[in-house]
Amino acid sequence: MSTIELFWPALSAGLLVALVAGPLGSLLVWRRLAYFGDSLAHAALLGVGLSLLLSIPGWVGISMVCVVVALLLGVLLKRPELASDTLLTILATTSLSLGLIVISLANGIRVDLMAYLFGDLLSLAPQDLPMLLAGATVILALLLWQWRGLVLASINEEMAAVDGVPVIRLRFLLLVLLALTVTAAMKVVGVLLITALLIIPAAAARRLSRTPEQMAVLATLTGMLAVCAGLAGSLQWDLPLGPAIVVAAALCFLLTSLLRPGPAR
Repeated sequence: MSTIELFWPALSAGLLVALVAGPLGSLLVWRRLAYFGDSLAHAALLGVGLSLLLSIPGWVGISMVCVVVALLLGVLLKRPELASDTLLTILATTSLSLGLIVISLANGIRVDLMAYLFGDLLSLAPQDLPMLLAGATVILALLLWQWRGLVLASINEEMAAVDGVPVIRLRFLLLVLLALTVTAAMKVVGVLLITALLIIPAAAARRLSRTPEQMAVLATLTGMLAVCAGLAGSLQWDLPLGPAIVVAAALCFLLTSLLRPGPAR
């Protein structure tokens, strides 16, 4: 297999994930919900384990677990008994540990755990792309459809509710879209690095943006640039691809910090 045949599915898939991660990551940055991505990413490993035990397609198990955990988070975080960061840490570490235990129980099944933890984008085949494209299209369509309400709720939920924005419904929609994006991004950068792909491009774009729309577009372009740079670095220096993409995104963030210093909130 030639280098082009090996890399073009990886490049296409990485760009599709970056296309979705840009606007979604921007919403997470505005809402200060970066920890949500971590919690769902760790839960994805539990979905992997259940998929192996039940002999179902991996994406089915991962998406089901992530959606359930997202809805659970949406309910639990409305309760005042525990701080959100405490609850998210408990859920993230518990789901990750459960995932590892379930995978260990899958007797007779060899699992490349490193691929799940750090991604295995080069294993994507051309026939995997239509499903990824369909998923990205649905997520982007829903984001565009509810963009104004999502932005208003991200800025100030109380004021948005007064204006008639269905903030509770939009909060759950955002979490479900995040769960589906985590399912897609897991193949690109793995469980441990998914949040970085969502948050770092958005944080870099925030320093250069004047409007929510500018930030979403710049975050998407930054994520795409990181995917291309990570693939190029992996090809040139034989680097692990998922971490290379994240490091490329971090370099973009550093560059924007030098160009326009200011607090990345």
